[in-house]
Amino acid sequence: MKKILSYTLIASGLLLASSCSFFKLDNYEAPEETLRGSVVDIQTGAPVLTDQGSEGIRVRLTETSWEGNVNPQDFYCMPDGTFQNTKLFEADYNIRVDGAFIPIVREDADGNVISDESVNTHIKGETEVQFQVYPFLNVEIVGVPYVKNGQIYADVRVTRAVSPEKFKELVEPMGDYNDEFVNITDIQLFVGYSSTMGYRARDTRWSNAIEYAGNSFEKFLGQPITINSLGSIPSGRKVFIRAAARINYDTPRGTGTRRWNYSPVMEVQIP
Repeated sequence: MKKILSYTLIASGLLLASSCSFFKLDNYEAPEETLRGSVVDIQTGAPVLTDQGSEGIRVRLTETSWEGNVNPQDFYCMPDGTFQNTKLFEADYNIRVDGAFIPIVREDADGNVISDESVNTHIKGETEVQFQVYPFLNVEIVGVPYVKNGQIYADVRVTRAVSPEKFKELVEPMGDYNDEFVNITDIQLFVGYSSTMGYRARDTRWSNAIEYAGNSFEKFLGQPITINSLGSIPSGRKVFIRAAARINYDTPRGTGTRRWNYSPVMEVQIP
């Protein structure tokens, strides 16, 4: 009986020690360092507008002060091309962005680095960074959209923010280049109730797209193109619209994700 009691006391002691050790290991302070940043057009300084979701500008953080394999942290820019993460541990990080612009990290077919404009920094307190990039396209809604029979009509103008020659100069060394990469494949009119309008926030009942084969859009560059919403939006509603366009090139390369360049969001009142 004494032996059983002794074994019980020993086991209880081990369990208590193990529990204390468990709570001690889990007693780290919550991360509280902040990273803020922006993505701007290298030629104009204008913000690179984007979607607030996985089709928008992706920010990738990789801790470099930790020895061993580290899983990167991914999050996405806000529609105005800015980003923020307020829950980071103090550490050294590599920061890169991927979106509807020339990749800032470019490698050739053998994996050799051609250009690396990612940022290496120590994040402590509040850290700010800015990325200057070459967007693919400029997209704008020209004039004031109008409403007829519950449908919104908007004139969308698309121009190139980077010339095909400059695009080829920067992208061709990555290998497997195709002149069709610069083809504009579609323009979109996203419509919905969200002020952060984009692909994810759109209402599919009303949003519309015009698709273009090959280089058939080329003749429309710089010209207003009228695109209307679908269905009939109920009278008295306030909605938000946004135009977008994209080229035949995925970023990051090989992911199959072709990201849009965006216009600013506009508010429309349905009479």
